[in-house]
Amino acid sequence: MSIQKDLKKEGIQVITKLDTLISNDICKSVSRRIIETFPDFDFTQEDLYQKLLELTMYRAKMIEGMSEANYYYKDSSIYFNENIEYSDIEEFAIHECIHHLQKVQDENGNLLKLGLCNYNNLKPSALALNEAAVQYTSSLIIGIEPDYEKYYGISLFTPSPSYYPLECSLLNQILFFTGTDSLFKSTLFSNDEFKNKIIELSSEKTYNTIIKLLDEILKHEEKIVILNNKFKLLEDGNSKIDKINIKIDLIKDKISKLYIKTQNIIIKEFFTSEFDKIQELEELEHFRRKLYKYSDIIGSIEGYDYFDNFYIEMMNKLEHKCNILENGGTKTALSKKRVNPIFVFFQKLFKKDYFKELNM
Repeated sequence: MSIQKDLKKEGIQVITKLDTLISNDICKSVSRRIIETFPDFDFTQEDLYQKLLELTMYRAKMIEGMSEANYYYKDSSIYFNENIEYSDIEEFAIHECIHHLQKVQDENGNLLKLGLCNYNNLKPSALALNEAAVQYTSSLIIGIEPDYEKYYGISLFTPSPSYYPLECSLLNQILFFTGTDSLFKSTLFSNDEFKNKIIELSSEKTYNTIIKLLDEILKHEEKIVILNNKFKLLEDGNSKIDKINIKIDLIKDKISKLYIKTQNIIIKEFFTSEFDKIQELEELEHFRRKLYKYSDIIGSIEGYDYFDNFYIEMMNKLEHKCNILENGGTKTALSKKRVNPIFVFFQKLFKKDYFKELNM
């Protein structure tokens, strides 16, 4: 398929090439901001600048609701929505410039990887995870503040309130366990450190399940954009309007369920794996504090109680494990048996629907 046909398929219609001086300034500024954000990483501003100079930048008409900028790897180009103000282009460019840095091709020019996303016969795997990783990284470079938002009936905390908010929210929950170092390395150098870290802290099955669910969320979000654009072309009173609205509502419900399903898997698999590794009272106390703190970053829909129930269940298990450790069941610095009032206190809180009261 030719480049022009690819662009048409994505709803991109080129208007004009961006002035070379402007695009060069963008490349210089983006390379500087990346270096300032990641000073300890193994690249220089000049190396990044020269790499980004491979890019050609265009203004284009684009489908409303899709990304405001789009990177195309075959011709190393970035297409910016014509509606973007020139003063805002650089912020949108950061995400797409990172995609260019991620690109790994074989000797025939076939795309092999974009960061965390692998391509097999051009079929992407972990596409949504990579988009979330790039947006998370871009948000850090730009200085976007994380915030609480509501999408598709989900009240959530996200590092990127405006772009890929659900995907970034779920990624943020994974980072609660993995830390960010391996994420940034995999995002900027297209290696498997972050993937391997997730597998290490949960399992390969968990990793594969999460990336598939995230990809499903992204696909459904794109379906809504397409339906919204069809809706705008219809005149008032058209019989298709109600049908489109019903379809959109159904897809939104699917997205909400996929988000909660993904979140519950993250909660269960990561915390259970960490719990099983506890061998000392100090680790146990750290786990308890971590579990309690996790409530600050979860998403919630009406009637959601999975985390509350999981918390109570884990508190019971912690109390049992604490008794074992205090009686010398495993290595511990404490040999004197005692009752731990902390667990009793938090159990009572949650049995009184503490989180439900907190969220009111």
